[in-house]
Amino acid sequence: MLAWVYDAARACPQLSSVLIATDSEEVADLCRANNWPFQLTSPDLTSGTDRVHAVAQQIHADIYVNIQGDEPLLKPEHLTALLRPFAQPHIEVSTLKVLCTPENIANPNAVKVVTTADGRALYFSRATIPYDRDPEHNPAPQYWKHIGLYAYRKAALQRFPTLPSSTLEQTERLEQLRFLENNIDIYVEPTAFDTIGVDTEEDLHRVEALLRR
Repeated sequence: MLAWVYDAARACPQLSSVLIATDSEEVADLCRANNWPFQLTSPDLTSGTDRVHAVAQQIHADIYVNIQGDEPLLKPEHLTALLRPFAQPHIEVSTLKVLCTPENIANPNAVKVVTTADGRALYFSRATIPYDRDPEHNPAPQYWKHIGLYAYRKAALQRFPTLPSSTLEQTERLEQLRFLENNIDIYVEPTAFDTIGVDTEEDLHRVEALLRR
């Protein structure tokens, strides 16, 4: 699974380098065997953003991209879309959304996101948002699934671990809510390419079937 993610990231022309950050010796051994660059990070780090922050203390960049290792259906097009908002100098953090399939609307493992008209995130939730108070609406409301890839300017990334873990973050178990609760905007770029984040054994079987086609 990690090989699929790594190869897709390497295929994105906007990325100058790709490094695997892990607290697992098993993953580190896999990296050594495949000559993939890696950095061991503390097992006490609680989120992917904290892990990217740790790497940023050793490697300088203007923008850092957080690619989850459990997204084997990643495409270079995802990363191109993720980095597109940074053409605007006020953008500090970006992420992605894709139209939510009907089966995922009520699935708590498929995080939903609502945004302003210009793409600024209003909220991320495992709940079904927006809530359709009138199911007779025609057309039905549009639901967007969040894809858990992030890009950060260095200043925003440096702030993240200095902020207290927020109430919303702890309640939803969603690290990006710490940015929103501390008035750091996240801009959400749409993509046409859905992914399957591997959260369960069922997810793993679905991905394996797709990758073997």
